[in-house]
Amino acid sequence: MDKTILNTKQAAEFLTVSPGTLQNWRSQKFNLPFHKLGGRVIYFRDELERFARGSEIKVVRGQKGKR
Repeated sequence: MDKTILNTKQAAEFLTVSPGTLQNWRSQKFNLPFHKLGGRVIYFRDELERFARGSEIKVVRGQKGKR
């Protein structure tokens, strides 16, 4: 297990989103794993990896309509 601790900026870079997006996900109960430590928000890298794998979205392309 990788218990590396990330701050919000590092976590946003890891997930390739903005820090503001992480803040929105936290406030909207988006199941984003985070912890409060002395008033600071921290993330564990392994939890973010599981979150990212569980949040994968499969894109299915439809067939083009016949003309």
